[in-house]
Amino acid sequence: MNPARLLVVDDHTLFRRGLIALLAQDARFEVVGEAGDAGEALRGAGREQPDLILLDNHLPGVRGVDCIGGLKEVAPAARILMLTVSEDEADLAAALHCGADGYLLKTINSEDLSESILKVLEGESVVSPELMSKLVTAFRARSAPVTAPVQVTPQAASLSAREKEILVLIARGASNKVIARDLAIAETTVKIHVQHILRKLNLVSRVQAAVYAAGCGLG
Repeated sequence: MNPARLLVVDDHTLFRRGLIALLAQDARFEVVGEAGDAGEALRGAGREQPDLILLDNHLPGVRGVDCIGGLKEVAPAARILMLTVSEDEADLAAALHCGADGYLLKTINSEDLSESILKVLEGESVVSPELMSKLVTAFRARSAPVTAPVQVTPQAASLSAREKEILVLIARGASNKVIARDLAIAETTVKIHVQHILRKLNLVSRVQAAVYAAGCGLG
């Protein structure tokens, strides 16, 4: 299998180079380009057509979230994973609304970053657990916009006891790995349950599942 082709966008040169060096140690990834501002990012994405773009939210003169639309225009197949220092739930909500496939903090360790990249490449949405909690809190307080509106539906009744248990943990920001550990089941089993939950509730991501759970009073 060919390695996933990545574009790294961050205006902090030392961090960007360090991240590239870190990713280069993983045979599953190939960094095909780097950029320090929005213009370089758009040109690089259009030229390289990467599988995934790691995007900081603080670029010279513009927010990274405001570049998402343009990046998707020049590289339609690329998935976009925000990697930033911003813990503001409004930034998180804006990124998801603009089409980001994930939102992680730069404090994430290398192993979790690699696994998150792979999950996004597989079509999953990933959000740092502590930020997922903020998103759910913001939804409850109605103090910030979140993702597309999610309404409680009768399909919730079709969830099994285990699925409801996992839904609660998702609402608390737990990753599949943490859920597997807490429930003493395999991580692959958790993934299957999450897929069933999303299908039964007519949702498309675990972020929406967390918001749904908050709307139901879970978590």
